[in-house]
Amino acid sequence: MMKIKKNLMWLLILALAAWSCNSQNSKNGSSETADSTVVALPVSNVRHPDWSKNANIYEVNLRQYTSQGTITAFAEHLPRLKEMGVDILWMMPVQPIGEKNRKGTLGSYYSVRDYKAINPEFGAMEDFKTMVRQAHELGMKVIIDWVANHTAWDHAWVTAYPEFYDIDSTGSMYAPFGWEDVVQLDYVNDALRDAMIGEMKFWIEEADIDGYRCDVAGMVPTDFWDRARRELDEIKPVFMLAEAEKTELLIDAFDMDYGWHFHQLSNLIARGDTSATVIAAYFDNLAGTFPQGAYKMNFTTNHDENSWNGTVHERYGEGFKTFAVLMATVPGMPLVYSGQEAGLDKRLEFFEKDPINWKNYPLKDFYKTLLDLKHSNQALWNGDFGGKYVPVKTDNEAVVAFTRTKNDHSVLVILNISAQPHDVTLQGDAYAGDYNDVFGNKKITMRDNHQLRLEAWEYRVYDANAGGL
Repeated sequence: MMKIKKNLMWLLILALAAWSCNSQNSKNGSSETADSTVVALPVSNVRHPDWSKNANIYEVNLRQYTSQGTITAFAEHLPRLKEMGVDILWMMPVQPIGEKNRKGTLGSYYSVRDYKAINPEFGAMEDFKTMVRQAHELGMKVIIDWVANHTAWDHAWVTAYPEFYDIDSTGSMYAPFGWEDVVQLDYVNDALRDAMIGEMKFWIEEADIDGYRCDVAGMVPTDFWDRARRELDEIKPVFMLAEAEKTELLIDAFDMDYGWHFHQLSNLIARGDTSATVIAAYFDNLAGTFPQGAYKMNFTTNHDENSWNGTVHERYGEGFKTFAVLMATVPGMPLVYSGQEAGLDKRLEFFEKDPINWKNYPLKDFYKTLLDLKHSNQALWNGDFGGKYVPVKTDNEAVVAFTRTKNDHSVLVILNISAQPHDVTLQGDAYAGDYNDVFGNKKITMRDNHQLRLEAWEYRVYDANAGGL
């Protein structure tokens, strides 16, 4: 997927420019055309699990999490993660990895040889069930990565059910996008659909997991996912995350998709390839196109970004914490990747053993502050449970400021998106009021046309939570 995303990078800049122009035209009253038909905003029919409304998500790279690389060793971290504020554990694939055409020594997590088993590298099924039970006892949920688009070449289906697989013009099975360690499935086959849903039901019934993160979800037919969601929900209410940014997936199948465009936009801003002013244009466009009620996942890194495109230090420089604050406070659910609380400063190997150096978790308090605020302030909750992004105008393009409000809860976020200090005036009075400085741990009153000075990459998050929870 990463090559595809890179090719779209500059198209994103052009799209954002168009969004900005359209947004401005609309505000100036110049968006009228001969056809004044109003396009209805799509609506998600998905019933989100109640526990997801103010949840955050944490991606677990099991192989690199500990020196042992086992489920049991990872489980020792559960109390620490709970204390940090983690709600949903997204486990990268836990199944056995194919040996045919394997990449590297240990292979890719995403080359699945058996959907119903545990990779012996990680332990046994009982270890996994125990870990899920322990997570549940701590109030956390567990979802696992699901690779429905392709299997390993030595998956039993390749020989037992060759009709499950797509073929090329020569009549041969093939690897999608040149991913030579996997073979493409063919969802024209109804028996494949039945079998795949059966495999997904297994983990909910057998291990009591709480849902799935679905790899390259946009490459699998939407009607398959719609059916899968219906049948999985009959067992228990599940949470479904799509590795895609495709509206139709969010109507009946998935709770949440990836904020890929916003992530790529943040990288462009950090590099100086575009201005931070496009952030407001992005959310203005999203408000008019994103399915009502659906969730968007925001992130500065994940397993793909870290291993293939660089660490947050490489991509965001000294501003990596500033962008983490942005991702945790704009509309959507924030993702924390394994090792971010340790200041992960290396690209983790993908096909080899490469344990994280935890270094006594130097950023755990930083992430705990953000995740705890997510829980307590309704303005930051997910989807329609939270508040909308409302930009605050400033006299400095390097400074991004916005508010979000829900019921009697609100936040004011001010970010210097530059490597230089700046003086700035927040224009107007819509944000004025009394707040708690979340990171400064002090009270502050913001007045009309408030002036302040921000150091390079400085971030301020002000919390007004009148009602409490």
